[in-house]
Amino acid sequence: MPNKKTIDTISLPEKVLLAAIQYKNKPQKWPISESLSELAELARSAGAEPLLSITQKLNKPSSTYLGKGKILEIKNKIAQNKIKTVIVDDELNPSQQKTLEDKLKVKVIDRTALIIDVFARRARSKEGKLQVDLAQNEYLLPRLAGQWSHLERLGGGIGTRGPGETQIETDRRLVRNKLSKIKNEIKKIQSQRRQQRALRQSNNKNSIALVGYTNAGKSAIFNRLTVGNVIEKNQLFSTLESTTRRLKINNQHTTISDTVGFVNKLPPVLVTAFKTTLEDASEATLLIHVIDISSRYAIERYQIVNDTLEDLNIHKTPRILLLNKVDLLPEKYETINFWLQTIKENYIEQKTVIVPTSALTGYGFSKLKKSILGKIKKGGTY
Repeated sequence: MPNKKTIDTISLPEKVLLAAIQYKNKPQKWPISESLSELAELARSAGAEPLLSITQKLNKPSSTYLGKGKILEIKNKIAQNKIKTVIVDDELNPSQQKTLEDKLKVKVIDRTALIIDVFARRARSKEGKLQVDLAQNEYLLPRLAGQWSHLERLGGGIGTRGPGETQIETDRRLVRNKLSKIKNEIKKIQSQRRQQRALRQSNNKNSIALVGYTNAGKSAIFNRLTVGNVIEKNQLFSTLESTTRRLKINNQHTTISDTVGFVNKLPPVLVTAFKTTLEDASEATLLIHVIDISSRYAIERYQIVNDTLEDLNIHKTPRILLLNKVDLLPEKYETINFWLQTIKENYIEQKTVIVPTSALTGYGFSKLKKSILGKIKKGGTY
């Protein structure tokens, strides 16, 4: 018999085109080039291959998101480059998404759906998967009309439809039922977290939470402080589930939590879904705000995190500002001094402690530990 050869099939990355709008009369806190760069990184994290980026300037939002001429241009690019998916840098309403898919004849997803997809790939624990499931279904609910998948995927079947219901009404009811179940599961986790937190606080009144933009180096800081093994990767959202450990510095005891990173245009459905993770930050007595100082947009990212903390009503919690990744700066001391001066003059209160660090080399950690000791209350023991 002839030898049978096994052919390994390699799944090729999905070719995507990125599109973004810049409104002429609307101030941009975040440069469109940086937003698209981050969108490309998100796409790569989801297993896609960004080939092209297209932008358009508009006076006001369009009912089709993009103008007619730009849609035609993108349609030609799709044909020339065998593009499978278009990803837009904003959240689309259901009508915009359907219109674009009808005109472009390819799949169209928005920034929110992409971020949820990346979260789904990163989730490992039961809690993380539940939170992603919640976000997916919250996002899906208003988009069911005309574009739902078959009922079996949502758990429907004979005996599940109410009297006189249309297909879309049935789907909506099934999604709402699923949302209710997920929320109940998450409530149980919230209750367990509160009990664990109350137990920790009964032994020690101090707690620290690491917060910051995604991929700023929070997990690396966490591991170096606690000699832990939380996943450290140069990728967006490597941490989704909050991890808490004991921290001892010079016989002073506290706890420290590593939390999910923030991102530009963080979808509201994800803020809601990951509320249990953010609770560790909201109940901390000290925040360590980690900034990737090697980024060209360190200030913008600082502002995004600060705005998010304000939305969560925890912006007044005592804070240490950590300027991380100084090892990546070409002229370390000159650049650090520049950032220190810029941040002090424009963005923070004078009393805020600022510590330049490198989680890779350990630079600045002695000062960080002294700063933590200066902030936490004495007397907490386990």
